[in-house]
Amino acid sequence: MLTAQFMALLDVFIVNVAAPTIREELHASGAGLQLVIAGYTITYAVLLITGARLGERLGHRRVYLVGLAVFTAASLACGLSQSTGQLIAFRLLQGAGSAVLIPQVLSLIQRNFTGEARMKALGAYSAVLATGAAAGQVVGGVLVSADLFGTGWRPVFLVNVPVGVALLFVAARVLPRDDRGDAGRARGLDLPGLVLLGAAVSAFTVPLVLGEQEGWPLWTWVSLGAAAVLFALFCRYEARLARRGGAPLISPRVLRVPGMGLAVFRLTAVMAVNSGFLFVLSLHVQGGLGYSALRAGLTFAPSAIVFGVVGLTWRKWPAALQRTLIPGGFALAALSCVAVGLLLRDGDDGGLWLYAAFVGGGVGLALGFSPTLTRALATVRPEDAADASGLLATVTQLGQLTGVAVFGAIFLARIESQGASGAYSSADALLVSFYALAAAAALGAVSGLVRMRR
Repeated sequence: MLTAQFMALLDVFIVNVAAPTIREELHASGAGLQLVIAGYTITYAVLLITGARLGERLGHRRVYLVGLAVFTAASLACGLSQSTGQLIAFRLLQGAGSAVLIPQVLSLIQRNFTGEARMKALGAYSAVLATGAAAGQVVGGVLVSADLFGTGWRPVFLVNVPVGVALLFVAARVLPRDDRGDAGRARGLDLPGLVLLGAAVSAFTVPLVLGEQEGWPLWTWVSLGAAAVLFALFCRYEARLARRGGAPLISPRVLRVPGMGLAVFRLTAVMAVNSGFLFVLSLHVQGGLGYSALRAGLTFAPSAIVFGVVGLTWRKWPAALQRTLIPGGFALAALSCVAVGLLLRDGDDGGLWLYAAFVGGGVGLALGFSPTLTRALATVRPEDAADASGLLATVTQLGQLTGVAVFGAIFLARIESQGASGAYSSADALLVSFYALAAAAALGAVSGLVRMRR
């Protein structure tokens, strides 16, 4: 289950370092290239809640296999695309397959593991969920630089095919059969709720992923305003449906789980910082310092490795530390962001101390993410697993989009205001952006302290 999830998450970011090669070989316009990169994210974010409800209604095993098959087939089609239009269409389909697949992973964990086994499984889930972004940059850099058999960018998609086929073969034999007697499947799809939420997420997502490329025209701000209105209408409709005894898209029981609201805030904050960190640093090392795709990808390896290790081991740390892990992790992430900005401010490579700062950032973000997710889900009832998985998967994705949009805009606006390019200008923009990242991480630390006083 986690291998499929890792593969799907990888494709959110794996295309970033392949973008220049794709643009050259397919003669893609700026807008076309942006849609190649963002198309996957748009359909993925919009359909996550729908994927979760489909799993509950049709069976998590069945929907998992369908999502994996769609993702694998779309990956093959992406790798064989002969034009920008074809690649955009298949990226949209690939994102849809991922949105159907990923919510089933958490639901299957919730339904098939209990006690300490569930805690371990959730720890592994957290580690995979949070390292996919950095790992995508690394794997993308390696594959593009290798230029296997002269295929250029195509292996970043084709690598999914043998893995997906193998997973389909194994999953069909090892995943538990769906329980057709599950009463929860009797719940309807709540089509009005799906439409409202899909429209709200679309109105929020599209300007975030396309706004910077388009120069933030009026329609992007109108869309963001419409998203707020649509989210409000969705919440009002769902509350009325629950009062009438209907089956809302997200069960009120999930929203009433102790600490769920605080967990949503923390997960949004940590994923925004994580994605903003990776995106801004990628712009700097490739644009300002002129790193190759391979070197740029490997730059993120320390953060990804440490994030995964901490996500798998934090439960074994001393009991005296457990209550301070989340605020301490956010505080460490804030300090690490400041350190990275200062180490790179002169336009050089930062030396060995830079990697120490990367490690600190990876540890801090992992401590902000993994304990939050695990503890939030520990008290969710198995029958509410689909609702919780759809909600938290959507939150993490929207957090990533927000981080890329907000901190990427800060970086690019700072460079534009200087009217110059080069390593020094890029380093100055990086420093400002990383101060902003540190401030966001500090807010996460404050949220941890608030919780500790309760």
